[in-house]
Amino acid sequence: MSTPPASPCINVCRMDPHSGLCIGCLRTIEEIAGWAAFDNATRLTVLERVAERRQAPAAAGKP
Repeated sequence: MSTPPASPCINVCRMDPHSGLCIGCLRTIEEIAGWAAFDNATRLTVLERVAERRQAPAAAGKP
C-alpha cells in the first residue's frame, strides 16, 4: 500500500466567491469535502488540478 498524497491545505480556508476556489489551497469545495474519502489516484488528480490553477493565477481569481 502506498502512502497517500498530502493535502494541499495551508490552513487559509476561505472560498473566493468569484472563482469558487479556496484562496489558500486552490481547491473547490467538492475537492476539499471529498479529500478524506478520495483514493490516491483521485487525490493525485486533484493535486494536478491545483498545480494547473497555480500556474494560471488569473483563472484562480488571483491578481
